[in-house]
Amino acid sequence: MIKLTVLYGPPTDITAFEDYYANTHLPKAAKMKGHTKLELTKFLSAPDGSKAAYYRMAEFWFSSPEAMQTTMGSPEGQAMAADLTNFATGGTTLLVGTVEK
Repeated sequence: MIKLTVLYGPPTDITAFEDYYANTHLPKAAKMKGHTKLELTKFLSAPDGSKAAYYRMAEFWFSSPEAMQTTMGSPEGQAMAADLTNFATGGTTLLVGTVEK
């Protein structure tokens, strides 16, 4: 199992981020086919109660590296990736890893 993780840095305008994320970006993500699971997280704080280093996280699970490449290379995957610069004012970090059990 392969996981693509998207970490969103703290946005400059939380209200604008949340509006765009919910009403524009997530509908684009919903059009992508090929992932087996999608999980979204909104961070509350760091473990010590201080401000979290990231604001949100999206995790996409794929059955194989080839499935991830096919999905992300599709027109829907490319549209979602290109959309990040339209609202993620705190920047993004993308990571790919193998899920271990």
